[in-house]
Amino acid sequence: MTSPLYRLHQDVIFIFLSLHYNLFILSSTHLSLSLSICFLLFPLVISPFLAKNTQEFLHIHHHDNIMSAPHHDHSHRRKDSTPIEGSSSSSSRSTSQQQQAPQPLSRYESQKRRDWNTFGQYLKNQSPPVSLSHCNCNHVLDFLRYLDQFGKTKVHLHGCVFFGQPDPPAPCTCPLRQAWGSLDALIGRLRAAYEEHGGSPETNPFGNGAIRVYLREVKECQAKARGIPYKKKKKRNGQLKAINEGTLKQITS
Repeated sequence: MTSPLYRLHQDVIFIFLSLHYNLFILSSTHLSLSLSICFLLFPLVISPFLAKNTQEFLHIHHHDNIMSAPHHDHSHRRKDSTPIEGSSSSSSRSTSQQQQAPQPLSRYESQKRRDWNTFGQYLKNQSPPVSLSHCNCNHVLDFLRYLDQFGKTKVHLHGCVFFGQPDPPAPCTCPLRQAWGSLDALIGRLRAAYEEHGGSPETNPFGNGAIRVYLREVKECQAKARGIPYKKKKKRNGQLKAINEGTLKQITS
């Protein structure tokens, strides 16, 4: 196929030869006028050919570029877009691991762990350090007395004017102690933690009778000093007894 530039070249030559031939056949008197007219008409005559052939050349050149461009295979893109079995299995494995993650400790378990670590640190600070396997009830009693310096419960002494008053009207210089209820709950958590760490219930120092005696003495002493008798459980037991007696009477009647 003839290229547009080659056809354009032929058209220009043809027009030029036609004009040249007309110049020779004109008379000498009209030569100057014919030359001026030819030079004026030459751009007007050749411009349509130039525009037409230029458009054809650009269109064919653009078409050739499209045809010569490499054909891209989009099959690999579809393959990439499809999910990979390995990635899906790994994501499902990660979600299952998240679901099987250990639940956060409860408030009781967290407090029990902190108490156990505190007691272990107390034994290490002794001179000489005491191991948990050699711990006995005397170490536990010393630990409870050691904790009194961090207490927040005012326990009036016998010489205090506010001794036995539940709501003293003014402050006093009596020491602060650990409340009986806090010590009792602490011993319960340490007793459970000792057995959870491999200790035997028979040799559990936190379940020793001396610990129960000490807690009972602290309870009675604080009840007298603060004027707050610990009779809530007894009242509750009396209420339950009265309720049970009432239900029995209703059943028998």
